[in-house]
Amino acid sequence: MYVFDTSALSEIFRSFYRSRFPTLWKKFDRLIEKGMITSTREVGRELKQYGRHDLQNWIREHPEAFPIPSVAEAEFVQKIYLVRHFRQNVERKKILKGGLNADPFVIAKAAAHDSLVVTLETERPQAVRVPNICEYFDIPCLNLEGFMTNEDWVF
Repeated sequence: MYVFDTSALSEIFRSFYRSRFPTLWKKFDRLIEKGMITSTREVGRELKQYGRHDLQNWIREHPEAFPIPSVAEAEFVQKIYLVRHFRQNVERKKILKGGLNADPFVIAKAAAHDSLVVTLETERPQAVRVPNICEYFDIPCLNLEGFMTNEDWVF
């Protein structure tokens, strides 16, 4: 299963128009239907801030892709916050975004379900980004190209 973060989902809608990439969307929709692509309620909340009508409609049509965190996921978010370096930077990021921060929930969902994270963020030394946290907890993390390669998609 793939757990998409805000950046990856927004990029798909921003760059891969349904009318221009119908095969991609057919494959993507099929993985959504099978429950192979998911996200979190918090990602849904972040995406709702974007003004794109197609994205807003898609979120409303696919509530199953944005579930409320489970107990296991909430417990893993606590594990992330126990790491001082992560806690300090995640809190700062949350404040700057007006209280929204889906990153720890995306990572926790992947950890709780033995899944892969899909993000556009890149790892940086000493940073608190999705790939850094994933590496710390040994959670596989891919970008969009890595996701498409993993699914053996060629267009």
